[in-house]
Amino acid sequence: MIIGVPKEVKDYEYRVSLTPDGARALLQAGHRVLIEPSAGQGSGFSDDAYRQAGAQVAGSKPEVFQQAELIVKVKEPQLSECALFRPGQVLFTYLHLASLPDLTKALVAADITAIAYETVEARDHSLPMLRPMSEIAGRLAVQVGAHYLGTVQGGRGLLLAGVPGVPPAHVVVLGAGVVGTSAVRIAAGMGARVTVINLDLDRLRFLDDLYGGRIATCAATESAIERAVVEADLVIGAVLVPGARAPKVVSRALVKKMKPGSVIVDVAVDQGGCCETTRPTTHSDPVYVVDGVLHYCVTNMPGIVPHTSTLALTNTTLPYIVRLASEGVEKAIRSDPGLAKGVNVMNGRITCQGVADAHGLRFTPVM
Repeated sequence: MIIGVPKEVKDYEYRVSLTPDGARALLQAGHRVLIEPSAGQGSGFSDDAYRQAGAQVAGSKPEVFQQAELIVKVKEPQLSECALFRPGQVLFTYLHLASLPDLTKALVAADITAIAYETVEARDHSLPMLRPMSEIAGRLAVQVGAHYLGTVQGGRGLLLAGVPGVPPAHVVVLGAGVVGTSAVRIAAGMGARVTVINLDLDRLRFLDDLYGGRIATCAATESAIERAVVEADLVIGAVLVPGARAPKVVSRALVKKMKPGSVIVDVAVDQGGCCETTRPTTHSDPVYVVDGVLHYCVTNMPGIVPHTSTLALTNTTLPYIVRLASEGVEKAIRSDPGLAKGVNVMNGRITCQGVADAHGLRFTPVM
């Protein structure tokens, strides 16, 4: 099979979907890799590195789409790229279609099979390809939040860790999944006062034991969220419903009650965000202010650490890419129900319940 690797075109997106080592593994499995010129440059991988691995560097992006049977990306295709798809092609990437109605319709019209990294399940029902980017985004969320708490950035002028005689900043993490747990780790390590809120009490018990009582854990109720958010200096949104829109757990009215100069980093923005005031931003224009509260809602946070992110991503996606190329899509998804859950669009049909519900479209089971 011919695997195509286009250069990402989203704002400040420097990741690439396949490393030279990944390309070499695909060639060893009997496949051909066609990569767009300079696709890996932002992640530190030159065209020569791909050539040495046995991949072919194409003349242009259209050439990659024209020849490839399987298109492997990092982020969702931009609408300008959708015109390049051919009926019957397979797309494998992060999609987050529940918050992207126009892209959903474009992929349906393109008559391709679109498989989303973020809804593929492992045997234990975990999300293996979402995990590495969630780990990175959770860690980055605290770094970014600490930066924007500075007065120069419009924040409250707080040092996250405080100093002797001066209390640390209060970081509230909404959600204790992979993103939330990663955020807690960095925030606690930096010396902040940390409160994590989650529905699953067993998860809270785990974190309480892990940190020996050095963080506060709180069951997710409306009143508990309100109390914590109003007291917070930095709120990190880490709420996830796989494949569906994120629930709005922070209302506009609640944002208005927050301290002036406090910061919200909504990592759930890919799925619509967990704050009513959330709207997608870019690395070139990352922050906006609502009622005196800074909002950082960049949809591709790991893109600013592309070398780390690309290596982590390829570690998890490569076995699936090899399987899709070697077995073909139909056989691969029939033999692996977890992979089948990643199929969001197939032959002009919406095959993910969460995406169909989000846009009021008809859902058709993939099998």
